[in-house]
Amino acid sequence: MQITEAQKDAFRNDGAVLIKNCLNETQLANCYEAFKWNVANPGPYHFRKLDGTKLQTHIDNANPAVKQHYDNLVKTLPFAEIFQQLWGSEHVWYFAEEIFSKEGGNSGRGPWHQDTANLPWAGPHWGNAWITFQPIPKKNSLEIIRGSHRGIQYDGSTFANPDDPTEPLHADGTYPRLPHIDRDLAEDPNSWDVMSWAVTPGDVLFLHPRSLHGGAAVDAECPTRHTLVLRFFGDEARFRCLPDANPHYARNGPLFSEEMAKLEDGALFRSPVFQQLA
Repeated sequence: MQITEAQKDAFRNDGAVLIKNCLNETQLANCYEAFKWNVANPGPYHFRKLDGTKLQTHIDNANPAVKQHYDNLVKTLPFAEIFQQLWGSEHVWYFAEEIFSKEGGNSGRGPWHQDTANLPWAGPHWGNAWITFQPIPKKNSLEIIRGSHRGIQYDGSTFANPDDPTEPLHADGTYPRLPHIDRDLAEDPNSWDVMSWAVTPGDVLFLHPRSLHGGAAVDAECPTRHTLVLRFFGDEARFRCLPDANPHYARNGPLFSEEMAKLEDGALFRSPVFQQLA
């Protein structure tokens, strides 16, 4: 798939770009089968802190039981070639999957955050491929703050306090506290430059994981949103130690922590556990 200069500029400068008709019907169906297996077979990193709250969402990350399946699946998808062009990277590696399942029309927004607050990632060559399996109106789609991947690294959110989405993950002063973006936007709709797109199945949203992003709620008009995120990195991806204040995330983050312990701060992000695609 040939990526235009405008799409490259959008990813590099804005932090996100929607590519229409990126996946064909077979590719999309194979991704959905993998997603449904993940939901039915939660892994050790299945997130439950919001269960029973207005923000309840099924979230799972890097399920080791399905790793080999995803390693095989991504070989059949166009993402290595696309990221080579978006980044200008010779090589592309696959990191892991993340899934989100919002159902019943009553799951609230996903809090604003940067993935790099809880994962030890740095550098320009990181990318998430955000895939949905239902038509998603703009008001229910992922939202991204334009250019925020080049701005401040904020503390993460605990995702445990539905009344305060900025409750800090590390809380040791390493990073400034997240701004309350939803409150700011309610007071002044122009206070943040928010990007969002209506998404049709087969479209894929590509974003840099350091971008501030959050998910809009499902509702009666859009009651279900099943999302598969596939994460990739390239030549200029580096390991960045996380703060030590939160023992669950200290230095290495929760995913592939044994492999992360072998990397020095600032080192190129490399490990044989991650499949090279290009």
